Parts: sequence; C-alpha cells; structure tokens
Amino acid sequence: MSLYYANGSPKTDLPLDEMRAALFDALRGLEPRGKVLALPPDHTRANSMSGPLCRLAYDYFGDRLSDVMPTLGTHVPMTDRQLQRMFPGMPPRLFRVHDWRRDVVTVGTVPAEFVAEATEGVYRKPWPAQLNRLIWEGGHDLILSIGQIVPHEVVGMAGYNKNLFVGAGGQEGINESHFIGAAYGMERMMGRADTPLRRILNYAQENFCSRLPVVFVLTVVGPRDNGTLAMRGLFIGDDAECFHRAAALSLQVNFTVLDEPPRKIVAFLDGEEFHTTWLGNKAIYRTRMAIADGGELVVLAPGVGGFGEDPEIDRLIRKYGYRTTPEIMQFVEQEDDLRQNLSAAAHLIHGSPENRFTVTYCPGKLTREEILSVGYNFAELGPMLQRYDPKTLRDGWNELPDGERVYFIGNPALGLWAARQRMERKSSFNPEPTATED
Repeated sequence: MSLYYANGSPKTDLPLDEMRAALFDALRGLEPRGKVLALPPDHTRANSMSGPLCRLAYDYFGDRLSDVMPTLGTHVPMTDRQLQRMFPGMPPRLFRVHDWRRDVVTVGTVPAEFVAEATEGVYRKPWPAQLNRLIWEGGHDLILSIGQIVPHEVVGMAGYNKNLFVGAGGQEGINESHFIGAAYGMERMMGRADTPLRRILNYAQENFCSRLPVVFVLTVVGPRDNGTLAMRGLFIGDDAECFHRAAALSLQVNFTVLDEPPRKIVAFLDGEEFHTTWLGNKAIYRTRMAIADGGELVVLAPGVGGFGEDPEIDRLIRKYGYRTTPEIMQFVEQEDDLRQNLSAAAHLIHGSPENRFTVTYCPGKLTREEILSVGYNFAELGPMLQRYDPKTLRDGWNELPDGERVYFIGNPALGLWAARQRMERKSSFNPEPTATED
C-alpha cells in the first residue's frame, strides 16, 4: 500500500504543469500497465479539476487508456457537449455510460452486525457492495479513480471509495447508502472523514476489492481571492492515507465557520451544472448548519427544470415533497414505492428545512405550482436576479443599497458553512480547529 504523491496547503496553487509532473511521475512508478480504466466524476463536479487530470492520464497512456467511465451515480448520462467541455481533446470512443439500475454486479455483502455497529444501531441490515461490471470484469490492470474531496451530506467527505461504490454503484447499494446517511443524520457527519457510511465502504473495499488495481487521484479545490478556483492539494495513492490527508486539507479549505448565523443566505446555482433540485439542493445541505432559526435560504437556479435526475425519482419527489424527517420516515414505512427507492427518501430528508427555516426557490424552468407542491416557497427568477445579482455580490457578507444584509454563496457545492453557535449546540459535531473563520 503506497502514497505516491501528496502536496497541498490552504495557500497552495498547483499549476497544470506541476499537476502533470506529479501525475506522470506517479504513473511511471506503476508501470508496466497495458489496459487502463479512468473513473472521473461527471459534469456536476466539473470544478474538481478531474477533467484536466483525466486528460493528462490520456496524454500519458495514449491507447492504453481503453475506457473512461464518468461515475454518474444516479445522474443522467453526460451529453456530447458536456463531455467535450469537461474532457477536451479526448476521443468520444473512450467514454462509457454507467447504468446504475442494470449494469452492475454485487461483489460482496457487508454483514448486518458490522452495519449495525458502524451506524450505532440506526441501520441493522446487510449492505450490498455493488460495482459497474466494467470495473469488476473489464480486465484492466490499472483503475484510476479520480475525484475531489469536499464535505458531503451522505458520507461526510465526498470522494475516495465513494467514487466506486456510489458513483459507479448499483441501485440497492446507492439507495441504502443514502438512507443510512439520512437516518444517522447529516449534521452529525458533514465535514468528517470517519463516518458510519465511510466505515461500511472501507469494509467493502478491504474485504471484497483487494484484487482490483485501484489508484486514487484526489484533489482539494478552493477559491482564490478573485473568485476563480485553485488546486489546493493533490494526493495520489492506493490506500486510505491519501484520503485522510486530502480530507484534513479540505476541512481547512472548504469549511467556513461563521460567528453570526445569517438570517438570509442567497445561493447561486450555475445553469450549466445544476438542472434539478436533486443536484441543486446542495444549496440546502451545505448551508443548513449556518442559517439562523427562522431564517431564509434563497436559491437562484436558472437551469433547474426538474426535481429528479431519473423519471421515477422525479415522480417520487413530486408525490411526497420535501417534508420533515418524521413525515418521510412514516412514508417509508407505509408506502412501497418510496421504500423501494430509499435514495429518494434520503434526498427528501436532506432537502427538508425541517420547519426551522424557509427555502425560496427561484427556478428558471419550473412553475410556481410545481415548487409550492413540494414544500418550498417560490419567487420569480428575473426580479430576484436583479436584486441579488451574482455578478456583483461577493462570496460572504453583502449589504444591499436598501440596507438588507445577506450572506452570498456563489457555488454551494464547493464547501460547507456552519454557524459557531449551532456547532456548539450540537455536541456531536466537533470540527477541526483549522476550519476557515469568516
């Protein structure tokens, strides 16, 4: 087990030529390799720098990079335009589509006893570890799992082996993994590297996947002062050490502690990246520990035109709505369709303000009736974009000409925000002291 490269700090700004040198040096140490599979994230995580790194892997291996499969999870396949934007210059013939409902194999089952212990009794069923067949049966002698480490609502910190078992996983494993996180409580996990679901994923990797030649290429990305993004860290290895190093840095780069809980947070969802509330509700997940009781979250969502990435999940969101956790848990007990789609149930819990604050969605392509039907407030996008112009607001506190004070977040997918008083109130959440202060 090896750590091939580790470099990063909150002030590091790795240019592309240094990324190239680091990746090429690591890959040379892994030779000879004849058939390589790359597993980058999809376009919803384009800011991860995974696109350039995947292109560098192609530059190094050439035709030996035989397959590139974006780890879609439950997302819709990438369009040709999205592939070209994220992976410029790479031949279209390389790309494969992950089908999370049909094209998977169960490689092992994590015992119920382990799951119960890891979740402190919240979930007591065995967990199926599932992978796309191309990973398990493709005959590759190197699998590059490329992705960003950033706070996450289901597993604590995104990336690492989540990219395998969720990003390239199957319906059962994804459904149950999301529900485990929701039932345990996302506010108990976000920003943590050691969580119940991570322990389950680690068990699956260690016990079922030792024959797979997986090397992780992990990034930590953060904003520069001018609002553009910088590579703050790059970690390459085949075991947990590279993940833990990246997670420790991500907590410094991507976690902001606020001394004052904002009464109003305004979050902007880029129209190219966020097309559904399934994706766009990161605006809720990542800010819920910051917003004041009775406060309001305004979500500017010009590209949002649906609820789920999948027709069935879209139907379930429309049917049940973003209700409180007790209501959703009752629906799971009573309704077969939701019980058979636990990831949808988890998403509904994650997206609920739990009657503690309000969510005002300003979608570009959903109607007032649709938004109100799922439990959110609605506002017309045009007037709200005029009032809260993403081109003029800066990330952080802003005071409008009429004196209104708002906290603006230009891309909620890039971080986690929490108010100090809510962290102190929740003794189960103890962030590292290196979290960014604001």
